[in-house]
Amino acid sequence: MKALSIRILSLLVGVAVVLAFGVSTSFSAEETKFKEEYKLTLNVAPSFYWGMGATKFAELVKEKTNGKINVKPYYNSTLLKGAQLQSPQMVAKGIIDCAVESTINSSTVIPAMNIFSFPFFINNFENLDKIENGETGKAIFVEMEKIGLKPLAWGENGFRQITNSKRPIEKPEDLKDMRVRVVGSPIFIDTFRQFGADPVNMNWGDAVTAFQQGVVDGQENPVGVLIPVQIYQYHKYVTFWNYLADPLIIYWNKEQWDAFPDDIKKAIQEAANEAARYEKAIARAGLDGDKSLNILKNEFKYTMEVPDPIKFFQEKGMTVTILSEPQLKAFAESAKPVREKWVPQVGKDIYDKAVADMAR
Repeated sequence: MKALSIRILSLLVGVAVVLAFGVSTSFSAEETKFKEEYKLTLNVAPSFYWGMGATKFAELVKEKTNGKINVKPYYNSTLLKGAQLQSPQMVAKGIIDCAVESTINSSTVIPAMNIFSFPFFINNFENLDKIENGETGKAIFVEMEKIGLKPLAWGENGFRQITNSKRPIEKPEDLKDMRVRVVGSPIFIDTFRQFGADPVNMNWGDAVTAFQQGVVDGQENPVGVLIPVQIYQYHKYVTFWNYLADPLIIYWNKEQWDAFPDDIKKAIQEAANEAARYEKAIARAGLDGDKSLNILKNEFKYTMEVPDPIKFFQEKGMTVTILSEPQLKAFAESAKPVREKWVPQVGKDIYDKAVADMAR
């Protein structure tokens, strides 16, 4: 009984100290609101450049929040059970906390994102940066917030290139009657039909089987996908044509984001900015001279396993075609009807902003 009385007295003294001097326990009220795990969705494996960016983001968030926020990446769209286009809705509803997502997959929900899929419209890194950092990017971020998403930073899957097993692609006519595996977005279907190709949408596993059986002739993807999937096992020809861009966006559920204290928001934003810069440099490495290779080396102490993608494909036995300016203009002219068709669907205001951004 005496021991119990002493414990009660000690507890009362402790309460009195807290009331008198404001001494807190080791966990603040804010900290108790944090989840043990914040689920992050993305559509590729960790070995892809996109996956490497998501991994870096999770690591940086933990580091910069001193372990208060733990982001766990779920690769290969496992949270979505393969339904890749559902990412924006799932994050907006709070079923999933955050994402590193392609604008292509989000364009079904936010049509303005199709501006990046206009064929032969952007074509180079300078124009892409101007659009993302200009009025176009701001407008897209506003559209995201309207549906319950908090955009944090632009990453990059890369400009999409084309590979095939038939012949070098140097002019639009070279695609005539070629069966090409494409993303299921309607603008992709329109683009390849415009070139006289036969576009088909299928998942990657089925596509590989179709390549092996000779049922499908080609496909289009960025370097950061072509290298890990070992495209040289199926195709002999690759054309670098930068026909459209495939940006990524790191984003969070907006309601959850708004409830975070300012110091946590600041830390996560810094992590997103740093991870996006890292991931963009990986996606562009060897394709923009030494610029991105130097960013990786000097800022992140990272050395690319494949520092020269073009040389890499050549060493794997592929015939590499890099289109000249006149050849690019021929494709751009051929694709003009597709761009004109899609301006009203994307929104003329977004289109005009993109044109103005690139002109700056």
